[in-house]
Amino acid sequence: MIYVFFAPGFEEVEALGPIDVCRRAGLEVITVSITDELTVMGAHGIPVVADSLFADNDYSDADMIFLPGGMPGATNLNAHEGLRKVILAHHEAGKPLAAICAAPLVYGNLGLAEGKRMTCYPGFEQYLTGATCTAALVERDGLMFTGKGPAAALALGYAIVEHFCGVGTAEQLKQGMVYNDLWNGR
Repeated sequence: MIYVFFAPGFEEVEALGPIDVCRRAGLEVITVSITDELTVMGAHGIPVVADSLFADNDYSDADMIFLPGGMPGATNLNAHEGLRKVILAHHEAGKPLAAICAAPLVYGNLGLAEGKRMTCYPGFEQYLTGATCTAALVERDGLMFTGKGPAAALALGYAIVEHFCGVGTAEQLKQGMVYNDLWNGR
């Protein structure tokens, strides 16, 4: 089970791109509003309906925690004490974490960036204390998955699918979604 957290001002493509890729691979993804409403307004004025509210889940079944970026979405995620506790418990259980764009700042503020290779939206490196910031489109270091920004949404989704389902499944999805044509200039 992958939990994806929506906060007001989240970057829509950074949430929905990886969700789409993961669900195509058959992974169970639950979207969670950290507000008191299921509908959360994205950074670009797109309302998105979450599957559940934060209080409706216990998160013990989480295989991964995923945080989409966007502003002020990332800072709203960082300010949610309940989510911060869930992330720390998940990390202590040795389970994978993912974030994209500005959202890695949440992991940095929790001290989880220390010694990790990470990427983030340019200018947010300052929040990743102790990390080696690579500026790569997608970075994976052990159980930490990070994406640079909106353009990394699908690539991060494929990295997550590869982790849970294997390289073959990720490659089949890339082929079916004509993803590799982006890099071949077609």
